[in-house]
Amino acid sequence: MAATDLLAGRATLSRSLRLLSAFRFEQTDPDRFYGALASDTVAMVDDLWRATTGTSSRNLTVLDVGGGPGYFASAFTEAGLHYVGVEPDPGEMHAAAPRTHSRAGSFVRASGTALPFADGSVDICLSSNVAEHVAQPWRLGEEMLRVTRPGGLAVLSYTVWLGPFGGHEMGLSHYLGGYRAAERYTRKHGHRPKNDYGSSLFAVSAADGLRWARSTGALAAAFPRYHPRWAWGLTRVPGVREFLVSNLVLVLRPT
Repeated sequence: MAATDLLAGRATLSRSLRLLSAFRFEQTDPDRFYGALASDTVAMVDDLWRATTGTSSRNLTVLDVGGGPGYFASAFTEAGLHYVGVEPDPGEMHAAAPRTHSRAGSFVRASGTALPFADGSVDICLSSNVAEHVAQPWRLGEEMLRVTRPGGLAVLSYTVWLGPFGGHEMGLSHYLGGYRAAERYTRKHGHRPKNDYGSSLFAVSAADGLRWARSTGALAAAFPRYHPRWAWGLTRVPGVREFLVSNLVLVLRPT
């Protein structure tokens, strides 16, 4: 069975619209946004694992690189996985609402580009929407592969720069250029954007991600994370994918 066979059955237009609706609340109601994203991510990872191995992901160890404030921790723990989150920013670790701050799972303060874990020590290594926030995204990817055991899964998902959400809170002004968009945001709001181009936000392309993933020899699948199944073919179209894929998922299986 192909890695995405089970996920394809869930990748419907209604799911895409539901997630798109939740995205509107990222700043104003993070519980609503990140709660929906966390639940969908757990389902995606379980689908990928089941399709690849034919077994349940329950009781496996998942390492979440850039785990953030705990929404993913709660969702994965409730699904029966042993969750370990890696987060370099202590402010992010304590940003969740009290109900999610129950601290399910375990957390380590560390950089995703230098993971403090042994080779082949986890079953699943996940990074959701982190690669665009580090200056060396493929070093992050290499670390994810290093700590994932043979036969396990590394799932790297990131926001493509030229997609409509590439500018994050700067909106579509990122099409004017990253630095210009950040300056425009600063003039309008009186402070720098949280995702500040050149320091905490970088231009990561779909082509670069696919090129790196193929070079590892471990690529099992690549698809647009939030699109319905009938739109997954966009990933294979150079140029077009940079604008329409929005968020690219790279699924790798170390051997």
